[in-house]
Amino acid sequence: MSQDVLSEQQRYLAQLLEAIQRCAWFLHQSRKKVTWPLDGDWLADHKKDVDLFETLAAINERFAKLQDSIASAMRHSALLAGESTDSFLKVLSLFEKQGVVDATSDWQRCRAIRNIAAHDYSTHYAQIAEHFNLLNELSDVLLIMSKRLVTWSAEQLGIFPATQDFSSEFDSVFQTSL
Repeated sequence: MSQDVLSEQQRYLAQLLEAIQRCAWFLHQSRKKVTWPLDGDWLADHKKDVDLFETLAAINERFAKLQDSIASAMRHSALLAGESTDSFLKVLSLFEKQGVVDATSDWQRCRAIRNIAAHDYSTHYAQIAEHFNLLNELSDVLLIMSKRLVTWSAEQLGIFPATQDFSSEFDSVFQTSL
């Protein structure tokens, strides 16, 4: 790669890292608005609570955006590290070996629950509660991955988030117990 192309690729990763920080913080903030775990009967009793369901919709969206941002950043980081990126399974395997991802199955569970959210229109409140309880649990998995990936990019590639706009907020997510 020429120096200009390399610099451009490094800037792009820095922007992805900033997006991860932003997504992680907003997901964390939305999760704090809900008392976990959710119960199906309680959810049915509050089925017309617009604020609650807007928060739950935000959690769904922010979970998906965080996972997408992490995936893009992992693929891009692997490329900059000179690793194979021809399949995402190879990228996941690399980051499992690097300690960013605990297990490929964790990533796949997050992807599965995210896909269910995008295509399931259930009105059975016990199922809705179960979905969001699992999404809440798996959010911790994504948040930990996001922290590890930002740290790995700094240590291994010398690339940091593009700005510090969300750095302190991102760090505050991990000062509470995950």
